[in-house]
Amino acid sequence: MRHPHPHPHPHPRPHPHPPTTRRGGGRSLTASALAASLLALGMAAPAAAAAQAEPASPTARTSAAAASPAVADGLALTPPMGFNNWNSTHCRAEFNASMVKAIADLFVEKGLKDAGYHYVNLDDCWALPRRDAEGRLVPDPARFPDGIRAVADYVHAKGLKLGIYTSAGTKTCDGAGFPGALGHEYEDARQFADWGVDYLKYDNCNNQGVDARLRYTTMRDALRATGRPIVYSICEWGQNKPWEWASGVGHLWRTTGDISDNWGSMLSILKKNLPLAPYAGPGHWNDPDMLEVGNGGMTDTEYRTHFSMWSVMAAPLLIGSDLRTASPATLDILGNKEVVAVDQDPLGAQGAVVSSEGGRWVVAKEMKDGSRAVALFNETGQPQRIATTARAVGLPPAPAYTLRDLWRHTGSHTAGTISATVPAHGTVLVRVAAGRHWAAYPPATELGVDARPLAVEGRPAALTTTVTGLGRTPATRVSVSLTGPRGWTVRAESPTRAAALPTGRALRTTWSVTAPAGTPTGAYPLTLSETHRSPAGARASSTLPLTAWVVVPPPTGTSFLGDLPWMSAANGYGPVERDTSNGESAAGDGHPITLGGVVYAKGLGVHADSAVEYYTGGACTRVTADVGVDDEKGARGTVAFEVWADGTKVASTDVLTNADAARPVTADVTGARVVRLVVTDGGDGIDSDHADWADARLSC
Repeated sequence: MRHPHPHPHPHPRPHPHPPTTRRGGGRSLTASALAASLLALGMAAPAAAAAQAEPASPTARTSAAAASPAVADGLALTPPMGFNNWNSTHCRAEFNASMVKAIADLFVEKGLKDAGYHYVNLDDCWALPRRDAEGRLVPDPARFPDGIRAVADYVHAKGLKLGIYTSAGTKTCDGAGFPGALGHEYEDARQFADWGVDYLKYDNCNNQGVDARLRYTTMRDALRATGRPIVYSICEWGQNKPWEWASGVGHLWRTTGDISDNWGSMLSILKKNLPLAPYAGPGHWNDPDMLEVGNGGMTDTEYRTHFSMWSVMAAPLLIGSDLRTASPATLDILGNKEVVAVDQDPLGAQGAVVSSEGGRWVVAKEMKDGSRAVALFNETGQPQRIATTARAVGLPPAPAYTLRDLWRHTGSHTAGTISATVPAHGTVLVRVAAGRHWAAYPPATELGVDARPLAVEGRPAALTTTVTGLGRTPATRVSVSLTGPRGWTVRAESPTRAAALPTGRALRTTWSVTAPAGTPTGAYPLTLSETHRSPAGARASSTLPLTAWVVVPPPTGTSFLGDLPWMSAANGYGPVERDTSNGESAAGDGHPITLGGVVYAKGLGVHADSAVEYYTGGACTRVTADVGVDDEKGARGTVAFEVWADGTKVASTDVLTNADAARPVTADVTGARVVRLVVTDGGDGIDSDHADWADARLSC
């Protein structure tokens, strides 16, 4: 059985009792059944819940759920935006009234309130571990000496709103065991309302196996009974497919387990949330969890992707980093009003996948004004050309289209092609519209590179770049340049200028790039830039950041991959480990690699989603390994393995579980410059997906 609460989370929350209902369409318990369940657990059922009438039939329940509460109460007509402390503070002592007030101050001072962020939300650990003699929740006097009402008043005085947290169980998720609301829904909801709470996050820990629909519906009714407008966030982790039943219950629902501050976790959650677009809309939103932007586990490029894709998915935007120490880059990402406007578009459409081949994603979101927000998202670890057309994303025929780059804040026009070379793990986010005014904007161009720049120190490496015209009118007076780190030699071997580039025509330039002798292996920045003019003389420019890799030729013979330097390594939880299993989140915390009771001395321990890249320089022929789910997670974990030679998949497995014996894999990588070892999550999320490339070897 899989963890109900995925372990790739930055805090060690205990796992709830396993649910006893079927996923999705199982019969829901009645209110009287809830009363009986609570009495069996030695708990008193809330009188209002016990008195509820049972729905006449599952059909009646479905009909009720079809009417979004937002239509009636006017709440969350766009995805909620704000802050939640958990990802940055967990349950540490720094989470207190002073911090919450400081966040409210920063919302105003840094322009985040003006950008649309309004909710300042408290997560777990705000209460004492025991209720008072009357059964009421008690705010921790050390953290909140003046109580929650005083904090709410402070936040409200700033023109902001306050959120609070509890769980639909006997206790909350933190190991200290703070009181949950199961069996106390009506009195807790009344307390929240009396304190001036505007938002409730309702978690799923320690749920005692009570039916999810009933637990969350009971709290819905309790909140409504207070008469106070409170946005209701269902944090059920997607276990019972809340997108199918919760639109009549809450305003937003978690679709996945908890996010962690790393690329693999964010990517896995993104992939699970994208297919759920039909279920989202005003007052009923898919919630792929809080933002990790600024917490330090990803690059700024990856954080821009995170923010872009959450916005295209019309996801709630809840800041999870400590704004008191936020960098200018973090504030620039969070405060990008053009990207926020995509998330907050009043039409309320979640972006839909147009294409997703080879890690090159096109996701388009219909906007109320008829335009489309289009994300060109590169899942892979190298630059990729990603292309679509205005017609493919749903726009009508037109002579040309305006194209607004929402990160560069520049405008241009295109004859219909929407394309870019997107950096590794990057996203280009544009807003495209058909209209009469396209000629007022300069023609768009596309910068490209033929292959990933790979260089051995002290030796020249060849690189070919392109500038392609995309406009209805030609780009004129085109000039291109390439720059590298101080001390590197970058020399053009062919023309860098073109008089004009009509639609589809390209300027191709070959460059010689040399890293100085003694340059350490690793990634180094290159910048490709171009300038051009419209026929009327308007100047435009664009840049493409590139990464050059200084690499070491592979040794001759057969080597263990765990002994070789990798170019890059991405992991869904914790770092990739050499010669041990993945372990947990810290480096070096793995165990001996063990598959089906067999212990291996050598190999790689990873966690889905994972990708490890090695430079092979065309000199190697074969990769071999025994692969499988490591024994350290018992019966849990489902993964699939792939070996890629440059851009071609040359070996793969079906989905493996811990019950499967180690699977031998042999891949022909003859002629490949780069070999990539990939582990995917088996299609069901990354919980417990500890995978091993046991006895992995490279022959050159």
